[in-house]
Formats: sequence, C-alpha cells, structure tokens
Amino acid sequence: QVQLVESGGGLVQPGGSLRLSCAASGFIFSLSAMSWYRQVPGKERELVASISSRGGTTNYADSVKGRFTISRDNAKKMVFLQMNSLKSEDTAVYYCKRAWDSNGSASWGQGTQVTVSS
Repeated sequence: QVQLVESGGGLVQPGGSLRLSCAASGFIFSLSAMSWYRQVPGKERELVASISSRGGTTNYADSVKGRFTISRDNAKKMVFLQMNSLKSEDTAVYYCKRAWDSNGSASWGQGTQVTVSS
C-alpha cells in the first residue's frame, strides 16, 4: 500500500527557512508525479507545489512562487520542499501526495506541522 511519511516541520521565525522531506514507499516512485499540499484548521487542503516524475517540470501556487522549491531524489524515493522567506501565512500542516491521486482517495501521511511565528 502507498505510504508517505512527511518530516522536517517545526517552528521558525518570519523570514526563516525550512526544508520538508517526504519518504515514499509502496509504489513505483520514479513513475509518479508528486505534490505538496498544506492545510490549516477549518480550511481545505491547498495545493502548494507539484513536480513531474523525473523532476523536469515543477508548478507552484502563486502564494509561494519565488520562495518555495520542490525537488525529488528518485534513488532515495523522496520528495522535498525547500521553504525560504517564510511568512506567518505559511503556517499549516504540510502533506505530500501522488499528484494524480484524487484528494479523497489519496494515501495521505500524518503531515508535518510548520509554524511561522516570532
């Protein structure tokens, strides 16, 4: 079964940086486009970034363009999200997901909490 384990979250000051990691198993990772989502209480999950199976194509939400970078290492079966110039609005639980899985049927991990605060 698809397993996704997010890590790397924590408390960071505004303007700071954080690097999230997602370890994948249970599927052919190298053939799967991947995405990062985030969610705050009372809101729907928001698509943050996506990356193609080989990493050649990336897409970002307007709110994070120029600040976040998604990348992957297919040999390690991991996807990353480098977050720079963090703002309080970036505070959320961050999740990784196979890009083409529907939101309702996706094998979500537990997520990792990112808190941006002074």
